[in-house]
Amino acid sequence: MATAKQLDVVASEWKIPTEAKRALLGLAAAWDDVPDSRALEAVPLNGGMSNAVFRIRWPIAAGDEASASRNVLLRIYGEGVCIFFDREDEIRTFKLLSCLGHGPRLLSVFPSGRVEEFIHARTLSSSDLRRPEISALIASKLRELHQLEMPGFKVPLLWERLRNWLKAARRLSSSDEAKRFKLDLVEREISILEKELSSGDHKLGFCHNDLQSGNIMVDEESRVLTIIDYEYASFNPIAYDIANHFCEMAADYLTETPHVLDYSKYPDLEEQKRFVWTYLSSSGENPNDNEVEKLLGGIEKYTLASHLIWGLWALVENHLGDIDFDYLEYAKQRKIECMFENKALMA
Repeated sequence: MATAKQLDVVASEWKIPTEAKRALLGLAAAWDDVPDSRALEAVPLNGGMSNAVFRIRWPIAAGDEASASRNVLLRIYGEGVCIFFDREDEIRTFKLLSCLGHGPRLLSVFPSGRVEEFIHARTLSSSDLRRPEISALIASKLRELHQLEMPGFKVPLLWERLRNWLKAARRLSSSDEAKRFKLDLVEREISILEKELSSGDHKLGFCHNDLQSGNIMVDEESRVLTIIDYEYASFNPIAYDIANHFCEMAADYLTETPHVLDYSKYPDLEEQKRFVWTYLSSSGENPNDNEVEKLLGGIEKYTLASHLIWGLWALVENHLGDIDFDYLEYAKQRKIECMFENKALMA
């Protein structure tokens, strides 16, 4: 545990800003069961792609329970993330979702980060996503999220976000990078995708937009599943959100090569059908084959949009991020540079 003298060392070693330290001490000082607010332990958590995340815990006065502690999650925002989303909007969404029982409670906010409720559950691994019992829980939880009545204009943010991220990628990328990833053609590609996909009857819902394994937690005893990290959440076509989740099954961000995607792990047709049927039936409905096939068709087409948006994200993060991650290789893995020669999914 960090003593009073060690707290500044912990903060310095893990890049915890002074304002975060004040927020943590202020929270702990208000808890009667924490005898010393400065006797904390800061444990860095793996898996953050844009933020630095820590588990903060204090020993509590709990009789013979020597291992008992108070826990919170500390999130330090990454550099330049304001390019990707509006932080004030994200905080408002976080608060509202917390009130609706989705995700952790917000405990404190400071300019460079926030303190959240610590969820005592296991973060999913990449392999968990394809386990039938876990996948069914995700499908049902995602349907619940999509049906939330959230404030704001119910229009897809996808196309605006793609164009904004393209502008940032063009501004930050070197001429070699721009040529390698054919950034001069991406605006046209976005317009083609928007025209083709907007012509169909794609249902909108409040989407997570980043449903990878690290953003899903499960309580092993109760089997309650919790989706976290709503930074990119917005209204979008539900087919896009599911397509993005399927793409994330190819990733494992906790390996020695987190930037490498294994597309053999992309769910096969039977897995996709099982997920979609569970998703559609989780609200008590009895979907027919046409409804399942229609949603599957939309998911297949929106896969292109998922690759494009995260490829652009990687090109921007390559110039902003300070995490040990090969962003350019990840953009290549998302196949941006070869999209313009393959319109098979748009048939």
